Amino acid sequence: MEKVSVGILGATGAVGQEMIKILEERKFPVGELRLLASARSAGQTMNFNGKPIAIQEANDQAFNGLSIVLGAAENNIAERFADAIVKAGATFVDNSSAFRLDPKVPLVVPEINPEDVRKNSGIIANPNCTTIVTTVAVNALTKESPIETMVVSSYQATSGAGAAGPKELMAEVEALSKGEKYEPKVFPYQIAYNVIPQIGGEQFKGYTSEEMKLQNEGRKILHLPDLRVSCTCVRVPVVRSHSVSVLLTTREKISVERARELIAKAPGCRLVDDLANRQYPMPLDTSNQDIIFVGRIRDDLTCDKGLNLWCCGDQVRKGAATNAIQIAELVVKQL
Repeated sequence: MEKVSVGILGATGAVGQEMIKILEERKFPVGELRLLASARSAGQTMNFNGKPIAIQEANDQAFNGLSIVLGAAENNIAERFADAIVKAGATFVDNSSAFRLDPKVPLVVPEINPEDVRKNSGIIANPNCTTIVTTVAVNALTKESPIETMVVSSYQATSGAGAAGPKELMAEVEALSKGEKYEPKVFPYQIAYNVIPQIGGEQFKGYTSEEMKLQNEGRKILHLPDLRVSCTCVRVPVVRSHSVSVLLTTREKISVERARELIAKAPGCRLVDDLANRQYPMPLDTSNQDIIFVGRIRDDLTCDKGLNLWCCGDQVRKGAATNAIQIAELVVKQL
């Protein structure tokens, strides 16, 4: 495969660092790797394939000569540089939420809608991490019979708030073990030994911005414009890997046995579903890898066409960095 020039915007953040690691792991055909960040990081070095690469300050000229730019920065940074990236002739695969609901921008999970990559005009959006974990888990079911509704509860790891999230969790645990106080900085309340049932600010009828993403993004990814989702997002004292409980209803009834068969064969999924032997998805088992584990599949007791399932996936890898690089791999095939 012909090598391409790749840039990472926001290279020093948690997702940017993971992107560097995954480019190495997947042997992405990198000719040049350009690491871009703020002025305060410029001149520092990061390693790629055993060699140090100097970080450059992100500016409008920094993208010239690149074929692909992986976005690992916040919304305002993505919006600030998107035009410059496209004008430079690069394809911008952006992990922020800035362009996800733009009708002109494809929103892609490669296991689900890879064909949408071809519709891009220079920008391709990477979905929200919980959206990726959930849609990969249920995609095989909606192909069997379209999903009409989902009632979802997510149990989101502290690393979903960035590298500072797990550090705060660990610092609180240490302080509490010594009988000391710790003033939270990353989360609004103590996260150690606690759960916080709010991620994001209120957006719609008491639902937060994080909770609305699964419906709004899921409709676009799954090509289900009428999909209805009621979601509750909870921050939990877990370091890495999000967990999601899903009650879904389909147009036609799917049996538990058929659902297990479909998920066992689904790209990006692993069936882990043996209650008698205590086999089910857990964050510890799904961290630092890219497969979504799915289990606890059972009939819903309130709806004849309902199924319950539980899934877990690493939100830093498959929920962010790996999914973006998988999109970039599809782009490379078109260059």
